[in-house]
Amino acid sequence: MPMPASEIERMIKKALPDAEIVITDLAGDGDHYSARVVSEAFRGLSRVRQHQLVYEALGGQMGGALHALALETTTP
Repeated sequence: MPMPASEIERMIKKALPDAEIVITDLAGDGDHYSARVVSEAFRGLSRVRQHQLVYEALGGQMGGALHALALETTTP
């Protein structure tokens, strides 16, 4: 079952309350998204760790309800 973009945003915001998030449905199928996440929480972290924080926020949904998520993370 596809995951709506609003749910992805809600989950990320719960873990990173200051995050500015832009989500794009890449295929129109609710399974393939790109997300641009801007958060102060990323400051000083490697890109890999930034992405891990976002994946952790999604609570194991990657590979299940959420098939693919291309991430761009940065600080404000």
